[in-house]
Amino acid sequence: MGATAVMEPEVVADSGSGALILDDVTVRFETDSGPVTALENISLAVEEGGFLTMLGPSGCGKSTLLRVVADLVAPTSGTVRVLGGSTEQARTDRAISFVFQDATLLPWRSAIDNVRLPLEVGRSAGGRVGPRTPEELLDLVGLAGREEALPHELSGGMRQRVAIARALVTQPRVLLMDEPFGALDEITRDKLNEELLRIWRETGTTILFVTHSIPEAAFLGKRVLVMSANPGRCRDLVDVPLAYPRRLRDRESIEFVKIAAHLRELLESC
Repeated sequence: MGATAVMEPEVVADSGSGALILDDVTVRFETDSGPVTALENISLAVEEGGFLTMLGPSGCGKSTLLRVVADLVAPTSGTVRVLGGSTEQARTDRAISFVFQDATLLPWRSAIDNVRLPLEVGRSAGGRVGPRTPEELLDLVGLAGREEALPHELSGGMRQRVAIARALVTQPRVLLMDEPFGALDEITRDKLNEELLRIWRETGTTILFVTHSIPEAAFLGKRVLVMSANPGRCRDLVDVPLAYPRRLRDRESIEFVKIAAHLRELLESC
């Protein structure tokens, strides 16, 4: 199929300058029942300003890969470069932000105060706040007028919008998203998919996005990384040659249906 970049399973590359470069990365954990290999021989490059979505069965190491990039998990072997430097440097400089499946907002703080939180804790990275204020970021994610609302006064989708605004407040160059919309209803999820693409295009941030949804992966990503499990390895990289901006109705096109079907075939063979 024309949408697929044919590559060796161990080495999956993306074109461009390489905001993220993983070279032969392996991660092993010690457990009570012995060592477990979460990732094995992962080689991957993602262009700056790219949008890479990641699909794979549970336990294939998608979340572990994000944590390696975020400097939360150290690779057992191999190297990782973020924006030309180490993961530690990128973390220290606040060049990386993380959005999890749960919004993890502080319940006693308003929406605007949750967005401001990264500016109040840790090293300020030279005072860099970014081109947008916390108020402007809430507007960017569609929550203008809800600045003083507490988390319990917001819907699940709204809380995730706050989490995205909070992640953007330090002007990160890389945004890691671990199933951020997985717990939402389909209508809300679809709406946030469109909103995320708009935010990505406005900010130019490099995004790595983990999901278990084939339509979501194909709709969002410029490329889709398919991973296999036991141990976690790169199965294939699939180009999604659909023009941006994308609309939900694009998922009804023949080209989109073919891409989604191909991704499903790859997953079934993992």
